[in-house]
Amino acid sequence: MVQKLESYRESPSQTAGPYVHIGCTPNFSGITGVYPEDLGTTMITGDVSGQRITIKGTVYDGAGTALRDALIEVWQADANSKFAGKGGDTGFTGWGRSAGDMATGEFTFETVKPGRVAWPDGRLQAPHVTFWIVARGINLGLHTRMYFADEAPANAEDPILTRLEHSQRIPTLLAQSEADGTYRFDIHLQGAQETIFFDI
Repeated sequence: MVQKLESYRESPSQTAGPYVHIGCTPNFSGITGVYPEDLGTTMITGDVSGQRITIKGTVYDGAGTALRDALIEVWQADANSKFAGKGGDTGFTGWGRSAGDMATGEFTFETVKPGRVAWPDGRLQAPHVTFWIVARGINLGLHTRMYFADEAPANAEDPILTRLEHSQRIPTLLAQSEADGTYRFDIHLQGAQETIFFDI
């Protein structure tokens, strides 16, 4: 005899599909009048402390081809190591969303360099930004972190980076500083330069 379910079954996972941009970034998709601007476009909403930076990057597939339909979300602390809603800077949301440029695949975030957030045991994490990536062909969103290559002393103490078994792959998590406060963080889904992803 078949038992009656008392709860709904989990829906099967699906790829982001062709409608993710329409639903998440309608203005980017050419659908205006839903929001004044797409949610997550602006992370700095007023006066903020700390160093303003720009994060740019591209998501590449295993063949080294740029994914032009990737959608990226980021989450981070402010320059004082506080999160929005937890004492963070009122002029900073700590969360952003960027669709990759449809010609080049490049994403962009105007933000601030985050401070060092405490780990549960009191150790300080290195400054980092958490990334979530969805695109055609990705069944579950991918999670990774972006650290800063110019924060070597802090990176050497970070509870996550120091725990990675294959330390030679740490550079896949490091953003490189470019001119005018810009950091480049390219994400590789597969291949020799595959970015480290986190199972969370």
